[in-house]
Amino acid sequence: MRLLDFTTLDTNQLTLVLSWRNHPKIREWMLHPNEISMEEHLHFVESLKRREDRRYFLVQREGKNIGVIDFMDITEKSAELGLYANPKMKGVGETLMRALINYAFVTLKVKTLIATVFADNERAKHLYEKFDFVETNRTAYEKREMIRMELQQ
Repeated sequence: MRLLDFTTLDTNQLTLVLSWRNHPKIREWMLHPNEISMEEHLHFVESLKRREDRRYFLVQREGKNIGVIDFMDITEKSAELGLYANPKMKGVGETLMRALINYAFVTLKVKTLIATVFADNERAKHLYEKFDFVETNRTAYEKREMIRMELQQ
């Protein structure tokens, strides 16, 4: 398993990640579901170089690009997570989740991982529950219900 920091990706890798993020099956579960332009994407990646509170990685397994994991609002105590799989692959969610949890608790040394998921995103909710995340709160976001789930180390 390799984690490639977004700030070190080449043009082909950046283009690939953007195509995944803009894929309809991934976009529908994003807080900001609009398509992202290459210019916006490159600006975002450049901004990551100046931020300590965010980290984004392209995840590779056996030389294949399988998905993206990310950490936002990183503090000494917690981080909010995000992940999405290569839309052409199936069955990589657990691998991505293991990489994410390992990085959070071993490298970042946070005590709490936070996931925010749309209530109707059953697949994501099930994946988090499988890894012992527990629901801590429900809120509304643009007329959709959001569930906050946490995993304590």
